Amino acid sequence: MSTLLIERQDHVVTITLNRPDKLNSLNVDLLRELLGALDALDGDDDARAAILTGAGDKAFAAGADIAAMSEMTAAQAKRFAELGHRIGSAIEQARIPFIAAVNGFALGGGCELALSCDFVYASDKARFGQPEINLGVIPGFGGTQRLARRVGIGRARELCMTGEAIGAEEALRIGLVNAVVPHGELLSKTRELASKIASKPPLAIAAAKRAILRGEDVPLSVANEIEATAFASLFGTHDQREGMSAFLEKRRATFDGK
Repeated sequence: MSTLLIERQDHVVTITLNRPDKLNSLNVDLLRELLGALDALDGDDDARAAILTGAGDKAFAAGADIAAMSEMTAAQAKRFAELGHRIGSAIEQARIPFIAAVNGFALGGGCELALSCDFVYASDKARFGQPEINLGVIPGFGGTQRLARRVGIGRARELCMTGEAIGAEEALRIGLVNAVVPHGELLSKTRELASKIASKPPLAIAAAKRAILRGEDVPLSVANEIEATAFASLFGTHDQREGMSAFLEKRRATFDGK
């Protein structure tokens, strides 16, 4: 792949957006390659967690490629937005958790890509924003929706309508990110989290991710039924028997995703 780097360490896969000379801006080629990588990863039973980050020392992704966007017709822009939405949905609906390791600018589509992930770890040099309003448009990869769900509608309105960027500590304060770490420790800290998740029972991790996602936009009674069904479905699995036996026997459990 010309715009991505993919690395595996045990059960953790790291996908790096690799256009550092363009601050990892999101063009059609990168998005298509990313979608293909996500499809392949979904069929990889050995993968248990994924990290998404950007190449270089300045940007996770500084947004969509504005030079390319400036020439788009309305129909082309719709297809471009749909491609971005397919990627966001693929990350959200994947059976494994995704962690965004935001090492610099996460603006526009870059912020939206991070918002699709289950966790966001940010370097203390990171900056987040939805500056599309300054270009005469609005977020097109889910920013108006996922941002509101993560930080609340009031802050989402402010970020989308002012176009202002915020630093990592402010992003942490409003709930956009899970943690802020020193810049040089970002990948090591993110890998610690990914490795911890990868050591847990994969079927239960997938069930938890699915239940949280499906329960987000339904009444509590329906969401609780989703949870109860997912809880019951794990009984009789090898991992459930292994986890409970290990607890009773006071030993460390070994999970194999069955």
